[in-house]
Amino acid sequence: MCYANSSTSVNIDLAKRYQKVVPELIPDKPTFYASGFDHPNWRIVTTDPQIQQMNWGLVPFWFKGQNRLDVSNKTLNARIETLEERSSFKHLWNRQHCLVPSTGFFDWQHQGKNRIPYFIRCKDHELFSFAGMYDTWMNPHTQTMEQTFTIVTCEANELMAEIHNVKKRMPLILTPELEGDWLSGNFQWDLSKRISSDKLIAHTINKRLILSSQANSPEIHKEFMDDSQRQTNLFD
Repeated sequence: MCYANSSTSVNIDLAKRYQKVVPELIPDKPTFYASGFDHPNWRIVTTDPQIQQMNWGLVPFWFKGQNRLDVSNKTLNARIETLEERSSFKHLWNRQHCLVPSTGFFDWQHQGKNRIPYFIRCKDHELFSFAGMYDTWMNPHTQTMEQTFTIVTCEANELMAEIHNVKKRMPLILTPELEGDWLSGNFQWDLSKRISSDKLIAHTINKRLILSSQANSPEIHKEFMDDSQRQTNLFD
């Protein structure tokens, strides 16, 4: 799955990469680490000429509850194999697709009772895109329309199956050539479109740091290995 992301690109880089306008109101600051369970604002690419800002954790338009967390904690990710079946997502299939920019994401490997954190990024692209979907919801407390999104996941490739080694899932990373098809709704999924292991780079990071309040710092991306991680390192 994908429950933590980074986006260290400044707005001008996003504008150039996606050929979009970034509104001045969107903060221009790097995010080194963000947990989806904090429902952060994220800069999102849609078919609109402007970059949008949305909250991570999709709240479907039909949700009438008072507490958005009742649904948004469960919709950080969406399995591509069941998008047309899940009530939270099926109305968005082939419609409200988006790109979720990333400069690297985080995942955990399970080794018995021990969990080892990894940072994973694309080898050839400093800034890359996850497939996403979004919806607009009326917040009953503020009476304002809010946009929220989910990150689409797929079956893990060989590398990610070793890292995310329990459920063996990974975010659906789109090559630049596939981004347009995803946004337009013309995307046809099969495993040949999954990014291959040799296109990704992964290393262990500081477990104490990622579990602390200081995780959103440049140091979180640095390779780190304590004794417990050294014993189970994938790449020895």
